[in-house]
Order: sequence, then C-alpha cells, then structure tokens
Amino acid sequence: MRGRRGDRMTINIQEHMAINVCPGPIRPIRQISDYFPRRGPGPEGGGGGFGEASAHLAPLALAPPAALLGATTPEDGDEVDNYDSDDTTALGMLEFDLLYDQASCTLHCSILRAKGLKPMDFNGLADPYVKLHLLPGACKANKLKTKTQRNTLNPVWNEDLMYSGITDDDITHKVLRISVCDEDKLSHNEFIGEIRVPLRRLKPSQKKHFNICLERQVPLASPSSMSAALRGISCYLKELEQVEQGPGLLEERGRILLSLSYSSRRQGLLVGIVRCAHLAAMDVNGYSDPYVKTDLPPASSSSVPGLSLTNLLPYPIPLELGRYLRPDVDKKSKHKTCVKKKTLNPEFNEEFFYEMELSALATKTLEVTVWDYDIGKSNDFIGGVSLGPGTRGEARKHWSDCLQQPDTTLERWHTLTSELPQAAGALPSA
Repeated sequence: MRGRRGDRMTINIQEHMAINVCPGPIRPIRQISDYFPRRGPGPEGGGGGFGEASAHLAPLALAPPAALLGATTPEDGDEVDNYDSDDTTALGMLEFDLLYDQASCTLHCSILRAKGLKPMDFNGLADPYVKLHLLPGACKANKLKTKTQRNTLNPVWNEDLMYSGITDDDITHKVLRISVCDEDKLSHNEFIGEIRVPLRRLKPSQKKHFNICLERQVPLASPSSMSAALRGISCYLKELEQVEQGPGLLEERGRILLSLSYSSRRQGLLVGIVRCAHLAAMDVNGYSDPYVKTDLPPASSSSVPGLSLTNLLPYPIPLELGRYLRPDVDKKSKHKTCVKKKTLNPEFNEEFFYEMELSALATKTLEVTVWDYDIGKSNDFIGGVSLGPGTRGEARKHWSDCLQQPDTTLERWHTLTSELPQAAGALPSA
C-alpha cells in the first residue's frame, strides 16, 4: 500500500534488520517476512515458528567459507600448507619440484606453474617471473631466474634451474627462497609473494613435489630496529644477522670445484681447477671475467737447509701472518688460469703441478683465489679458499684425504668467501 507524499512509512523492525551480509554472490530475496514468520494466529503465523526460518537460512548462512569463496581442495600427495587468512591465499599458489643429486652435488629446481596470482598491473593482470636464492649467503652469487610470462595470473613456466656445488652441509643448513615478482619496464619490479623451503626436507635422489600458497615477506624479529634506509633489504636482514652472529661464517662469493692428487711417480702435487659456479658479479653488466690463481708457498724462509722461520721464533706463526712472511722471489709456487669472459659459471679444466715431497705437504697450505679481470685498472677480488692443516671443515678434510690417499684424484666443491678463512690453529712448525 502506497502512502501519501510526506507521510512516513512504518517498517517492522524485523524487516528493517533483515539484511543479507553473507559473503558471496547476492541472491534475490522473494519475501523478507519469510525469514521472520509471525507468531500470531492465522495462516501466516501458525505452526512454523523460528524452526522454519533456520531451515530457510541454512543454504546461505550456514555454508562454509571455502564453498562461498570457490576454494578447491588440494589433490592427494601434494605438499600444500593450509592457511586460514585471506592475506596469503590471495597471493596465489606455486607448483614446483626439487631434487637433490648427491652424486653430482647439484640441486635441481623445476618451476612448473602458478595459479591465481595477485593482479599487479592496471589491466588486472601481471607479468610474473620466479627468482631463487640460497640463504644465508650472497644474493647475487646464487640467484637464479626464470623467464617472464606476459599478461597472465596463471603462468606456466616448466623451466629447470640448477644449483651446482651443493654439499651435504648445505642441505642441512641452507634454505631455498622462491620469490614470485611482477616485471615492470617503466619502474622497479614488484614483489608478489615468496616460499621458503628448508633443504633438510629433501632426501637424496628423491624428487619432492610442492604446491604451496605464496606468503608475504618474512617480517623481522625486531621491526622497531629497522630504519628507513634498510627498508629495501628487509627480507635479508634476518639472514645477515645470523651470519654476523655465527662464528667463522663469512659472505659467500660462489663455489669452486678443485681436484687434488699426489703423484708418487712424479713426486709432486697435482692441483686441478675444474670449474666455478654462481660467482659474484663484479662488473656493471651483471657478469665477471674470472680467472683463478693458486699459491703453495715454500716452508723455508732461508737458503740454509733445515732452517725455517718457525724455528727462529719461540711461538708458532698464525697462518694469516705466515702467508706474508714467507718469501717467494721467483714466484715458482704461483700459477694462474686463463680468463673466461662474461660468465659467472666458468669452466677451466686446467692443472698445475707442485714438485714437493709428500712429508713436506703436511705443513703446507694451498691458497686458491678467484679474481675478476679488468682492463686498465686493478683486478677485483671475488673470493678465495685455503686448503691445509690449519683450515676447517671440508677444506681440511680434502687436504688430509689427499695426503692419505696418494695417486688418487679427489674432487671436492669448496665455498669461496670474501676473505680467506683464518686458520683453526697455529701452523705446525717445520
């Protein structure tokens, strides 16, 4: 019934509050009073009560949130994490495979596809690509990247990316960070989401499949300590703090594959420079022009037989100090490979020979350094590693295994650091 102009319409409070606020598509309401049946006598209010009202509400109000949002359940066998917040599921999902090949010391990352990525451009789409980092460590030295897929929220890559020089120690301590970003040619690329996978979840020679929701950047443990100047590298501050707190940990600059073999017939040590992987970029073009130098300084500092510098002093000489006190006028102990242009993964396959008795090698330290060649200015130091009795970990084990197994070629991957690591103890006297 229509009232006259100026008259206020009388609306029942029950009908006034009958507003459908459930998420999902808007559904037409044929008769609002059906949700609030009258309890008075007569055909309109008899018998039904609020029991029928709940029955009418059940299809809409009691539906689970997942059904309203159109979410699908993951297939059996997929590694999918469950999230209760829409902030994470709205970023999209990433599907990929990981395989650790222990025999070849490689980590294979197969980036398959992504679904339902967050729109980043004005057209409601995105230009996504995937970046990989190994944490903790230098980001530029171990960054891998897929191709960019244009104008899509459901990209398909099917690309295989590989890390070389991955050891069992890396599998125990490293974390693989997988980031999905949107490429923007006019401005800086935008971050969409990330996934962090501890490598200890992998088993050797067993491919593991993942289908996981993207997350936002991991926040800092103490956000109040972050200043505006550090905002751009906030996602790496936590790893850098762990590196600074951990004893003996240095910035990684890449990996190098070395072979050692003592020849009994030739009475000398054969050092092979096989290849490097994931070197730090030193040039503005994002690459380096690397070459490798090896040095095995002589033990004696005098021409008098049996007289050494360590015998002249009442205390042992640390390795770092002894490196500069031992003269090498003729530079017979130094060797250098050829320069490989514009690459971060050079292959050298060169060998150097040091004529020396096996017993004398027990007090020697082999120094291997990688440099970036520059024309017209000094070369840039990329990284280095020392092998000998005064070193730690894999470097010490590789050296001792070589001395204990003569006439056997032993190949091992070693981590290049920003500084040559300090000796674990004093250099043994000759």
